[in-house]
Amino acid sequence: MPRTPRLTFDRGTLILHPPPRGKVWVDYATWDDRIEKFRIPGINYRQLVEALQAEGTNFIDEAKEFSSLVLNPSFEMEPYPHQSEALLTWKQAGRKGVVVLPTAAGKTYLAQLAMQATPRTTLIVVPTLDLMHQWYAQLEAAFPDIEVGLLGGGSHDRTPILIATYDSAAINAEALGNLYGLLIFDECHHLPTDFYKVIAEYAIAPYRLGLTATPERSDGRHQELNALIGLEVYRKTPEQLAGFALAQHKVVQIKVKLSQTERDRYNICLKVRNDFLRESKIYLGSMEGWRQFVIASARSPAGRRAMLAHREAKEIALCTDGKLRVLVELLTQHYPESILIFTNDNATVYRISQELLIPAITHQTHVKERHDILTRFRQGEYKTLAASHVLNEGVDVPDARVAIILSGTGSSREYVQRLGRVLRRGTQENKLAILYEVISEDTSEERTSQRRHGLTGKNQSHRYIEPKKVDKPKPKHRQLEILPSPSIYEVNPTDTHKAAESSAKWDEKDQDCID
Repeated sequence: MPRTPRLTFDRGTLILHPPPRGKVWVDYATWDDRIEKFRIPGINYRQLVEALQAEGTNFIDEAKEFSSLVLNPSFEMEPYPHQSEALLTWKQAGRKGVVVLPTAAGKTYLAQLAMQATPRTTLIVVPTLDLMHQWYAQLEAAFPDIEVGLLGGGSHDRTPILIATYDSAAINAEALGNLYGLLIFDECHHLPTDFYKVIAEYAIAPYRLGLTATPERSDGRHQELNALIGLEVYRKTPEQLAGFALAQHKVVQIKVKLSQTERDRYNICLKVRNDFLRESKIYLGSMEGWRQFVIASARSPAGRRAMLAHREAKEIALCTDGKLRVLVELLTQHYPESILIFTNDNATVYRISQELLIPAITHQTHVKERHDILTRFRQGEYKTLAASHVLNEGVDVPDARVAIILSGTGSSREYVQRLGRVLRRGTQENKLAILYEVISEDTSEERTSQRRHGLTGKNQSHRYIEPKKVDKPKPKHRQLEILPSPSIYEVNPTDTHKAAESSAKWDEKDQDCID
């Protein structure tokens, strides 16, 4: 009598042995001569199980070690319409996919709703330790009856709900792969790298949720999110949520003229750089051109002078004295409101801090000092705070109304994140957030500003998907919830309390989910 095939988990892969009689599993399997058995990538677990069950193949599943949870939230808030819509479209897409919402739009609470609607052991992956602790505080308060743990920053927990940094999750991907049924990737644009993507590839979790304000990457690897997490299922922009979930806002651009001395030096530096580029036949209109410039700058004294001239010209444009004069005027105009100041480099942050006696945070600021500064800023003891890039992601400053960008990159992601620092409605009624963008006139900084605004506009018009137009993706094989016979992967709808709406509003088949 033939033995029943067994599906087991082995360090990020699946082993199916002995081979089943059917053929559907062959598309996922690769023969491993070392063990003389078939291996299947862990990420294909759901498709494989669905295919075997659809074919009626009998097998023993020993791969999964994730389990059901009973999640009884200690508090429930009425979700915003966009949160309910996002949750519904994610469920309709098979509980896999990416949700794009601006900073301060409530992505963490949306994740909590998804956890309540899909009560399985859950791994949440975040990019920074600050975000890890914010998630921990939120979920500890939301689910006091379930143990919440941390992986990263010296913690090595193994709990039903685990919050990990991308670095720690990638290092432990082989061990974590079969322990969690739901993966939540916060700031999921970090995932598509050679190091981080193993978190998704080694995991057998059938449910995946990606959260980000700006999924697009300059290297184009955001396309990999479709395979690692799922398709983009929902998107809203800051403009679409203004006045509802987010504060109304306006962007004010202020152009500053270089002094004659700065202008003369700027032109000289550009001439040195451009002469070298022309002689070397290098064009800076692409990443490849910049790569060639960097290589050429290391091969000759002329190249070195050109690179130094390029950096000096950029420094003149970003750090002109005229910007500091505008900054002083804006600080005076908006005193005593809470104001955030963003720059592109630490040197400018320290200059502002020293000359204007403003607290500053950079990557060099110690953890305790940074916590103390942020606490005093939130409490109103500090009215102004200067930073370079460390406040771009994951810092909640709900009472800030004014942000001033003195310098930045051409990244639309950075621009959206900095705008998001002041979009939280907080306790202020009819809050109007203001983002000042101070740029040097007739310099390369104007093109930098155009790139970050142009990319944002392009993304909004091309990528946004209205909820009513989202169709359920057609999987290669039938989903388990529509299989004709009951399955061990089905969930009793009564196991979980529906977060966003009463159970009567959900389609019955949407309440089913696989382990």
